[in-house]
Amino acid sequence: MKRLGLVLLVAAVAAGGVVYTVRRSQSASAANVTTLLPRETIALAHFPDFKQARDEWHQADLYKLYQEPAVQAFLNRPLSKIPQQDAAAATASDVERLDVKDAFVAVTSIDNNNPHLIGGFRFRGSQSEAEKVISKWRAKLVRNASVHESQDYQQHKIDIVGAAPNEVATVYDGQWFFASNDLPGLKAVIDRADGRDKNAQTTLQSDETFAAAIKHMPVTYALLFYLQPRNLSKNLASLRNAIGIAGDQSSMVEQISSICGAARFDRGKIRSALFVGMSNNEHEPKLTRSSLSLGTADTFLYLATLLNPDRLAGMNQGGLPLGSWLQKVFEATTRAGVAVDDWKAAFDLEFGSLADWPQSARWPSVISTLRVKDPARANKIVNALTHAIDEDVPWKKAEKDGVAYFYMQTPAALFAITPTIALSNQAMIVGLDSVSVEAAVKRFSGGSSGLTSSATYQAGERLVPPPTGAFVYVDLAMLYTRLDSALRPMLLMSAAFMPSISDYVDVGKLPPPETVTKHLSPIVSSQRDERDGYVTESVGPVTLDIGIALPALAWSISHGREH
Repeated sequence: MKRLGLVLLVAAVAAGGVVYTVRRSQSASAANVTTLLPRETIALAHFPDFKQARDEWHQADLYKLYQEPAVQAFLNRPLSKIPQQDAAAATASDVERLDVKDAFVAVTSIDNNNPHLIGGFRFRGSQSEAEKVISKWRAKLVRNASVHESQDYQQHKIDIVGAAPNEVATVYDGQWFFASNDLPGLKAVIDRADGRDKNAQTTLQSDETFAAAIKHMPVTYALLFYLQPRNLSKNLASLRNAIGIAGDQSSMVEQISSICGAARFDRGKIRSALFVGMSNNEHEPKLTRSSLSLGTADTFLYLATLLNPDRLAGMNQGGLPLGSWLQKVFEATTRAGVAVDDWKAAFDLEFGSLADWPQSARWPSVISTLRVKDPARANKIVNALTHAIDEDVPWKKAEKDGVAYFYMQTPAALFAITPTIALSNQAMIVGLDSVSVEAAVKRFSGGSSGLTSSATYQAGERLVPPPTGAFVYVDLAMLYTRLDSALRPMLLMSAAFMPSISDYVDVGKLPPPETVTKHLSPIVSSQRDERDGYVTESVGPVTLDIGIALPALAWSISHGREH
């Protein structure tokens, strides 16, 4: 037993050493890139290891769905219509051949609306072998590749292709390849790579804003981007003046010190983190998700977030859905004489929204809710809202069991809706049909939730940190099942009446819903407040922010090998 324990201890230490080495390696990899770039860098995108990302992509749920024979049969015809598919496959093959690592592209400055770009990557093998591939790419970077010259700099040969202002300078530096439309900036990168410029304080790595943002990112990632909007302030001001936007309307953007995001593959799913750096001195309430009690076993979408009426922006800088719609609501009630202080006094401004889709229903129902703090002021806002939405359409008012209902009568149409507002002393519930709103009122009184007791919801909720600012849950499997049931008959009928559709897609080969849904786990997103900004973490087959870009990138990288 002692020997077994010793073996297990040694194995654990070794495994920990491997993980530590891998993480240190990628952390050093990211540091190497940031030490090459100037401190004032405006934007950066970094791809540490294409091969590793491709291998992890092949284990992802979305890729396994793509590889299903039924899905392949359905996609065969539309994919054959994609132009330049062979060129994309060849590029992916070249990337694999070079074993590209630490690929990056950065905007280092903007002069007269002309961005200065610098990009590069590390490659495997000799420079002469790499040039066989890179020469093809270089020729595509400029409009007139026939204009060519070279320049010697510190024992390096810089190739300059094209004519100003569209020239591109490229250079090899050991196993690095760099390209830029800014020759002085490229020379500065060479000096840092060679170690001649040893002033670390002039590099992006030493910038306090970048350091504050990157500390919120995962140690390992497949894709990272960074943006410093404040360095764009002069350009933003020029753009505002050019298109006639008042300065205070973009002040929110100028309050953001940095935006940083990263995405990685995690046990078949995609996990992403997004940080928005800005002053966060307000003592805002924490999210309680009290509206969860309105969920049912048929809820496929749940959203909870804190509203900020002072800024007339629907979401708390989280980039979540419905922000523009809520902003219009605030603006409409303001025109009707409702002040921001009225909203604050009337409601606990934690906004909840849920979408249900029972199997027996043709279309989903959506409701939104706010808790009531002051019934009298809440009633004032609702009355103002019913008149502000559409002055020409009458609203009917009724009362049931102490709850006031406001019904908007809409003309008969293909998709008839009856917008309904229910107002009690505890909550305001809004929906597009009276049946779902009245059912939600009953669930609110009951206090039970079919959503929170769902194993799917419980498993998804555990994948992200507890939220303090916003939370989103999407049951993709349920949503796809309901969409398939609703749309498949319509698609089949459309194909029968419009045979030309078959030139692009074979509707008869739509994969069975169970083939798709077995690879679809929920999308879950959680936003929390930090002293220097807001962090949103998402996980799922795709995520709600940059995780959408990661599958597209990985697919393009792997597509060449598959063909």
